[in-house]
Amino acid sequence: MKNVILIMVDQWRGDCLSIDGHPVVHTPFLDELALRGVRFRHAYSATPTCIPARAALMTGLSARNHGRVGYQDGVDWTYPTTLAGEFTRQGYQTQAVGKMHVWPVRNRLGFDNVILHDGYLPYSRRHHPDIETMDDYVPWMRNQLGYPADDIDHGVHCNSWVARPWDKPEHVHPTNFVTTQAVQFLKRRDPTKPFFLYMSYHRPHPPFDPPQWAFDQYQDREMPDPPVGDWVTELHSEWRQRNNPPLGAGHPEAFIGQLSEVNLRRARAGYYGLMTHIDHQIKRLIDHLIHHNLYDNTVICFVSDHGEMMGDHHMLRKGYPYMGSIRIPFIYVDPTDDRIPTGTVRDEVVELRDVMPSLLDSAGLEIPDTLDGQSILPRIHGQSSKWRDALHGEHILFGESIQWLTNGREKYIWSSKTGREQFFNLDDDPQETRNLAGQPVVAPRLNDWRQRLIEALSDRDEQFTDGHQLLVDQPVQATLPSILSNRKV
Repeated sequence: MKNVILIMVDQWRGDCLSIDGHPVVHTPFLDELALRGVRFRHAYSATPTCIPARAALMTGLSARNHGRVGYQDGVDWTYPTTLAGEFTRQGYQTQAVGKMHVWPVRNRLGFDNVILHDGYLPYSRRHHPDIETMDDYVPWMRNQLGYPADDIDHGVHCNSWVARPWDKPEHVHPTNFVTTQAVQFLKRRDPTKPFFLYMSYHRPHPPFDPPQWAFDQYQDREMPDPPVGDWVTELHSEWRQRNNPPLGAGHPEAFIGQLSEVNLRRARAGYYGLMTHIDHQIKRLIDHLIHHNLYDNTVICFVSDHGEMMGDHHMLRKGYPYMGSIRIPFIYVDPTDDRIPTGTVRDEVVELRDVMPSLLDSAGLEIPDTLDGQSILPRIHGQSSKWRDALHGEHILFGESIQWLTNGREKYIWSSKTGREQFFNLDDDPQETRNLAGQPVVAPRLNDWRQRLIEALSDRDEQFTDGHQLLVDQPVQATLPSILSNRKV
C-alpha cells in the first residue's frame, strides 16, 4: 500500500512559487516536486483564514456544512468523519506534526498521535497557562537550548507585518522542528503498516522571522510594486467608517493601509525568506524519504490554508476575496501512478475540501459519500468525470460577510452589509485592478453570477436571500448556528 504525506503551509500565496513565474521568490525544491507531479493553477481556499480553511481540509466539507464562515476561536470540533480518522480506520498509521488549530487544543481529529505546535496563539495561551498542555515545540526548544526560551522572544508578533531574522540557532526554528519530528517519525514508524503523515508548518504565517541567510536573500532584491485596484479608495473609506484600529498601516497588525517602501520591503523579505526556508526543509524531508527507500512509494500533496495580501490593494493579512488571500498552491505527486502526466498544470477549480477525497482515493481507500469535495484523480487520469464549473467562497470581515464566486476566468464579489458588487475579468486582469461591475457591457454576466450566488445562499442561517434577490445588512456570525447545535456535522 502507498504511503501518503500531506504538507500544509500557513498563509502561503498561490503565486509564490518560482515555477509559477513569481519574479522574486525562489523555491527550487518545490519546483522539482511539481515537475514530478501535477500542479493546479486555479486552487483556492474558500474560507481564507486558519480555522475555517482547516475545517475544509480535515472534513472535506464546504463552509455551509462544516459551519465555519469566519474566524472564531474556542468552538469545539465535533465532526464524526475526518481525513485522519478515515486513514486510521482503514489501517494506516497516522501522525500529525505541527499546526492543528482545533478546539479543544489536544483534539487529535482521528490521528494516532499529534506532535503539536500551533504557533503563538493568544487565545490558547490564555486558556492554558502551562505551556506543555498546549504545545510540544516550546518545551522541546527549551530542552535544546538549555534555558526558558519562548518562540516570540524576538518581539515580533504573530499577526504583524514587522519582520526581522530569527534570533536563535536555526535548528530550533519552528520550521526545522516540524521537519525534525517528521524525520523521527519516519525512523520510528510501524514498518508493518502504511503511514499517513501530516506535516503542518506554521510559517510563512507571521511572525516574519526567517533565518538570517533567508532574510538576506531577499532584503536587497528588486521587487515589483503591488497591484492597486481602481476601487481601493472607495472600499477602504467604507470599511474605515465602520471599524476601529488596527486598520491603518501605522499599526503593526494592520489590515489595510499603504506601507512605506522600506517597511513593505522588509515584510516581503521576511515572508519570502520563510518560504525559501521551508523549501529547503522539504528537500531535507525528501532526502530522508530517499534514504529510507520511501520516496518512490509515497504520495505527496502540498497545499496552503490561505494566502497573504502582502500590500496588494493596500491590504495585509487574509480573509479577503482577492487573489492574494484566496489563491493557494496545490501540488500532487504520486510516483507509483504511471497514468499521471508529470510536470503538468491543470485548470480545474480545486479547493481544500478536495484534498481529503483525493488522498483517500490515491491510497485506494473508501471515500465517505457525505463529502462535498471531489477526488482529483479521475480528472488527472483523463476520465470524463463531472467537475464543478465554479467555486463559492466567503468570509466575514469588517462586520460583513463577503461572498464570492469564480470559475478561474471571472470573479463576482458581493458584500452583505451594503450590497456592493465587484466583477473581474481574470483572463485580462489577473491582479483584479479594474472593477467592471458598473459597466453596461458586463451586465448580463453580472446578473448570471448574481443568480448563481442566490442559489448558493438558499436555505442559509443568515437569510442572505429570499430566493429572488440578495438581502443586505443581515446579521452575521463567524460560526453558523447549525454547527453550534451539532446539526449537519
